Parts: sequence; C-alpha cells; structure tokens
Amino acid sequence: MNIHEYQAKEIFRKYGVPTPRGIVADTVEQAVENAKELGGNIWVVKAQIHAGGRGLGGGVKLAKSLDEVREHASNILGMQLVTHQTGPEGKKVHKVYIEEGADIQSEYYISVVLDRAREMPIIMASTEGGMDIETVAEKSPEKIVVVPIDPSIGIQGFHARELGFGLGLNKEEIKHMSKLVFALYQAYMNTDAEMIEINPLIKTSEGKFIALDGKMGFDDNALGRHPDIAEMRDLTEEEPTEIEAKKYGLSYIKLDGQVGCMVNGAGLAMATMDIIKHEGGEPANFLDVGGNANPETVAKGFEIILRDPNVKAIFVNIFGGIVRCDRVANGILEATKITEVNVPVVVRLDGTNAEEAKVILQNSQIENIIAAENLVDGARKAVEATK
Repeated sequence: MNIHEYQAKEIFRKYGVPTPRGIVADTVEQAVENAKELGGNIWVVKAQIHAGGRGLGGGVKLAKSLDEVREHASNILGMQLVTHQTGPEGKKVHKVYIEEGADIQSEYYISVVLDRAREMPIIMASTEGGMDIETVAEKSPEKIVVVPIDPSIGIQGFHARELGFGLGLNKEEIKHMSKLVFALYQAYMNTDAEMIEINPLIKTSEGKFIALDGKMGFDDNALGRHPDIAEMRDLTEEEPTEIEAKKYGLSYIKLDGQVGCMVNGAGLAMATMDIIKHEGGEPANFLDVGGNANPETVAKGFEIILRDPNVKAIFVNIFGGIVRCDRVANGILEATKITEVNVPVVVRLDGTNAEEAKVILQNSQIENIIAAENLVDGARKAVEATK
C-alpha cells in the first residue's frame, strides 16, 4: 500500500525526521487559508498523487503571494496530472499540499529499501537529489552510496558515518545526517514499510537536513498490525477493478495488452505472461485466482477481465493442485451465464480433475472455447485469436 506525501511526512515527524510545515487541502479556499495559517511569503503548492515526477508534470508550483497560491491550487486541483510514472492517462488530483518555503543549499537523495539479493534492508543515498534515481544509477552509478543494515544488529553509528563520508559531508553535517538516518531506519522497521524515499533531501545553509519530499510504501500483509496506517489508504488512487477483485480473493493487476489472463498461482501467472510476450502478444492483466477458487470467483474473474475493452482473447491456464480443474470449468460455464463472453477463450487445464473438466467444457457446446494442449500451444492460440 502506498500513501501520499503529506501522510508520509506525518510519519516522518513522529519519528523525528525534520520536514517543512505543511497542511493538506482539497479546495482552493482551503489552500489559501492553509497558506495564511503557515505564514511567511513563500509557499509551495504540491499535487498529491501516488506517482513521482509531479514537478515536471506541472503538479508542483512555487507561490510568492496568496493570489499565486489561489491560482496554482485552482489549476492543480482537478487536473489530470501526467508523469513518467502515471502513464499517458495520468491521475486526477484530488488534494494539494500547501507547504512553507525552504532554504535550499544542496539537494540529496536517500531511501531505505529491502535488498532481496542481500536479504536485508539497505540505505541508499546520492548527491544527485531531485533527479530520478534510476537515471543516476544508469548514467552515474558511482554517485550512489549503498549501506546494508544487518537486521540482527540494527543500524549503528558506523552505518551513518559511512553514508556521510560517501556523500562528502563534514563532521558537523554527519552528526545531523546520522540523526536523520537513525530516525528513517526506525520508521522503516517499526511500520513494516517496504520502502521509504526522500527526493530531494535538502541541506540548509545551517548544515541541517530536511525532507522536502516523502514517499512510503507498506507491506499489505502487515497492515493488520498498523490500523492507523491502513486508514491512510486512498482508494481513489487505486484501480477500481483491482479493489473489487480483492473482495473476491482475486489478485488482479490491469495491464495494457489484448490477451486477458486467468491463472492459478503467481509464478505460473508470470510465466504465462512471459510466454504470451514470447509469442508476440501483450498480456492485458495479471490475474491469480488463488487456491480457494470456486465457480463464483472464476466467473467474477471473467467479468472483471471483460470490462477491459482492449481484451480480444482470454487465456485460462490452470494447473490443478489445490484448485480443481472441474471447478474452473464450471466457473467458465457460470461466467457465460452472467456475462457475455464475446471473445475467444483458450483453455489449458492440467492436474487434478483435468479430464473431468475437459468433459464439462466439451459438453457445454460453447462455440468460442478453444482447447490447448500445453502452455506454449495455449499462448500461441491466444495471441493468434487477438488478430
């Protein structure tokens, strides 16, 4: 689960990470009142969406008067903000964050993420703040400092000093950086976060460090331990079909292709999408029906897949272990009763009760069902059916 910048900064402040003062608003008038409450003569009006690159997309504006706050808030609220992370359709802005101006001397990047290869968290930092870290990694990897943190001992002073030296900080600056790094690591561990990112982290003329931006993502499986964080979920930022799918125990992620996929097991689902790509097609979605699939959930999966107008064919790829193939076959029949399945459906069933499932589908006399012998054959037929 991801949260907005203003929510991440609430958590930052709780753990002692310095941030500028700011107040969120969902109307233009509220934005102006927030600027008045903050005081000063410089404010930043920031669009709140779950995506990076907001500044380049026109979603972050500097205001030097209350009239400019009003103008920027009016332009940003309700806009369809397009960034390199939103796709061409963009995301609608429902909230803006009004923040006080900051004294910026230097900009840095810092994040805490899980390194799966090392099997431990790492703190990653760079002097190239404000830039896309993937671009820095590609063009100037030597400018990125990586410090692994063994969770059995936790963060220690030498970790923070290693980061500070790597960033070229002086002794006094390393003291300030160390406090921030310790606070970030505690926030990461205590909230079951998957990722914390600050870009940019700024250094003021006094040598202090302030989180000018903030991004946090959390492990969905741990939200039961953090009801306060779970309440921060903004459903307007999530795909409605993905939300609905979760209610039925389906793992669904919308993609941009033409071949709808219904598979059991995340690994097989990924392999299925890979084979579709290999055969020259593009998957329209990731859909794992899980181990407790029944005719009703399979039918709901069909309904969700067919809502995507780009879908030209559906590939059902089931390896029956926990999920019985006959249940999936009955689900396909159920789907044809409750929704119009007007595209070819390529079906590959193997494993528990596969023969019974094939008989069920053969006796159904549904014209647009195409039998597949194996995974490659099924992917090839599904791709051909989209043409």
